[in-house]
Amino acid sequence: MDGSMWWLLWLVAAVVLGAAEFVTLTLFLGLLAGASLVAAVAAGLGASVPVQLLVFALTGGVGLAAVRPIARRNLTLPPPSREGSDALVGRSALVTREVTADGGLVHLSGEDWSARAFDEDLVIPPGVRVDVFGIEGATAVVHPRDPLPDQLREPDPLEE
Repeated sequence: MDGSMWWLLWLVAAVVLGAAEFVTLTLFLGLLAGASLVAAVAAGLGASVPVQLLVFALTGGVGLAAVRPIARRNLTLPPPSREGSDALVGRSALVTREVTADGGLVHLSGEDWSARAFDEDLVIPPGVRVDVFGIEGATAVVHPRDPLPDQLREPDPLEE
């Protein structure tokens, strides 16, 4: 290959590596694409092939050693924060009006919320602490935190 064409080879390598980085999003190939561009500049300035390879290796190595750890640390996303009614899921509430599958009322985060029981057969009396399993519209779906007194004993099949 003619010595004056190495810059073009490095430029093609940079484009190919840049396109591959665009697809993979690993940061690794993008840094190598940048190193290829630096080697293309070195080739355009008339550096010999061994010097071009050394420039590529040094630039790629410095990029991988210095830039990649910083970029990876900044790419980690913070845990998603729950806002609005989603933030109420998992909280505790106090039943203020009997809660059934059809409705009821709970005191949740300083406000009264309409509520319904998670278990359709459950009747939760006032004064019981419940956990919020979900929010559907403006209705809290709740379940008792502790077993209800009438649920503590097993029904005796001999009793009628």
